[in-house]
Parts: sequence; structure tokens; C-alpha cells
Amino acid sequence: MASQSADLHRAAILALAGTAGSLSRTEIARRLDLSPASVTQLTKDLIERGLLAELAAAPSRGGRPAQLLGLAGAARHAIGVKVTPDHLAIADVRLDGTVRRVATADFDPGSADALGALADAILSFAGECEGGAGSLLGVGLGVPGGVSDRWEGVVNADILGWNGLPLGRRLRSMLGLPVLVDNDVNALAVAECLYGRGRTRQNLVIITIGVGIGAAIVSGGSVYRGAHGDAGELGHTPFELDGPRCVCGNNGCLEAVIGDRALVARARRDGILSADQGIAALHDAAAAGDAGASAILREAGRKLGRSVASLLNVIDPESVVVYGEGIAGWRYWEPGFEPALRAHLPRSRNDVPVEVDRWDDRNWTQGAAALVMSVPLDSAEAGGDPGRAVRARLVDARGEGAVASR
Repeated sequence: MASQSADLHRAAILALAGTAGSLSRTEIARRLDLSPASVTQLTKDLIERGLLAELAAAPSRGGRPAQLLGLAGAARHAIGVKVTPDHLAIADVRLDGTVRRVATADFDPGSADALGALADAILSFAGECEGGAGSLLGVGLGVPGGVSDRWEGVVNADILGWNGLPLGRRLRSMLGLPVLVDNDVNALAVAECLYGRGRTRQNLVIITIGVGIGAAIVSGGSVYRGAHGDAGELGHTPFELDGPRCVCGNNGCLEAVIGDRALVARARRDGILSADQGIAALHDAAAAGDAGASAILREAGRKLGRSVASLLNVIDPESVVVYGEGIAGWRYWEPGFEPALRAHLPRSRNDVPVEVDRWDDRNWTQGAAALVMSVPLDSAEAGGDPGRAVRARLVDARGEGAVASR
């Protein structure tokens, strides 16, 4: 038991160093609520293992300068995978959140050997990562759907055609690595908690727009997933009575009204787009001054603003962050979004900030990798199978290990 506790503390120190940067032993002890003597011994072990390094001393205010500690070189890393209906985005992500390399691969989730193709893509990518297999902590996957158990990774994703698929367990046996799976927007929220706004804010709402409309809720510094892992399905909340059919099987869902497919269909009906043009062409038309294209996007923003206001009135977050492929056209959404959002919030909360972030595949993949990085610091999982599996690789003195081959 004592050894398990020491491993957990070593993992927590590494995760803290990876996400907070260089720290003194005193600061580590304060943040992790450990005794100075324990931190001294634990950090000594980690330095001897080649995982921590002593850096320059912090400036002194009159006393002895404090020696700062930081990750040694690349230290440990994880692979993050974003699964979409037509491709995979795969990244090599350091413990401190730095995305070192991103690759994409075609993917058909409906093929007979979809999981085999997914495993092969991950193995091929892992073989080209710096540091070798021994420094790889595991694989995180973000999927566009509900995930009832991040370790078993049981996925229900209508857009992928996966229902009750134990993705985590199946991939773990194929790869010989720890594998964690979560909804892709929840994974973004985990990355925000580790590397972004969540380091200073305890309550956030993250909204994504694009093919789907998603949300994630950070409450008290933790991602709220609900009883079945389905919290945050903003896109499948009812919006229009007897509205268009949604991929989930219901009618009138928000996603069926303002998701990319719905916007493109409307633009084609209005003669703005031809049958072979998609959402990028709609953005281009708006940029070129097409009033009809701008109106479609502005109306989408208005509907999103109303829906987000309803969510904020229930959740009461400190701020809102908007992500997703759809922000390429956000300047045309915003004129509808902002007035609708503010009109439906109470005066006392009408000043909640909305932040729109830059976007590319790095966001999705960093989020997926963060599922692995967060395990040693997640009190609900650190002592369970995910925590033990990742922690064993995080504090392995020998740096040994290999991924499976197919």
C-alpha cells in the first residue's frame, strides 16, 4: 500500500510539473498537500529516474534561492486520437500539453475491420514518435458520442454507427497500452482543466459547432459527465417542434437545425450552393458578400445563442468558450449569437464572457491525449485500473515497454 501511495505521489508530481511548469519543492508540497520531507525524497527518486531535472534557482527575496524542478527533456507523452466519420487526427502530445506532431488518416467507422484499421493507424504513428514505446503513457480517443465508461470505452455514437461498442477494451488488447475513451467535447474540457482556462476557473461551459453541436460542462474544476456519460449533448436538445430529422432519430434537434449538414441543405435549397458544394463554400459566399449566405449563418448564430442562454441559466458558469470547425465562419454567426444570448440571460449574469478560440486538429487531439495525462490527478480514477495502468508507465524507472503489433 505504501508503495502504491508513493507511486501515486510521484505521478502527481510529474503531472504537476508537466502542466504547471517549473516549481520549487516547497511549491510542490503546498499544491499537493505533501510534507516537505516526502517531496524531497520523491523528487530525488524522480531525478534519479531521469524524469525530473533541477533547473535554475528562483530569484531570492532575501533568503536562500529556491531550486526549481521541471520535466527532464521530453519525459513522458501520450497519443491523442480524434475519431470522425471520415478521418482520424492523431497527435503526439507531451505531458506538459505540447503537441509535437499531428497526422491524419482516412477512416471508415462502418467498415468490417474499422477497429483493426484504427489500431494499425495508431501503431504506425506510435512507431514514429520520439522517445520510443517506453516513454508512451497511453492512448486517448475522443469520439462524437456518449461514452459510459472511459476505461471500457463503451461508445454510443450515431454519427459513427457505433452502439454499445467497447472501444477502450478492444483497443487495449490490440495495442498493449492503456487506452481511455471519452466524448470529444469532454476531452476538450479535460485539456482546458489541465492546460487552459480551467487552471484559473472552476466553472466553464465549452460549446463546439460544426458537423455536430456539442457542449461540455466543467463544474468545481471537474468535467461533469452525468449518470451515463451523455451530459452535454446540446445538439440533441429539442429546438423545433416537428423539425428536420436528426441522426439520433428524433425530430427538431438543435444539431438538425444548425449543424453543418442543415446549413448546407438550406443554402442549396436557396440556390446559394450547388449540389457538390459544402460548408466551406457557404463561408466563402458570406465572405464574398452574399447576403443570403450571411443570413443563414446569422440565423444559426441566433438559434445557438438562445440555446446556450438556456444552458447558462441552468449551469451559471464563469465563462463560455466556443470551439469547433464551424468557427471558421464565426464572424457571420456572431451578429445573431450575441444579441440572442444576452436577450435571454438575466441582468445579473448578462456580462458572462464568451471566448472564441483558434481551431485546428491540434485542439481535438490535445484533448484526447489529456484523457491519459489527467488520470494520475483524477481522484475518482487514480486508484482504479486506469490510474494504475498509466501510473505504472509514468514512474517506470527502466523506461521499458512495447506496443503490440498486428
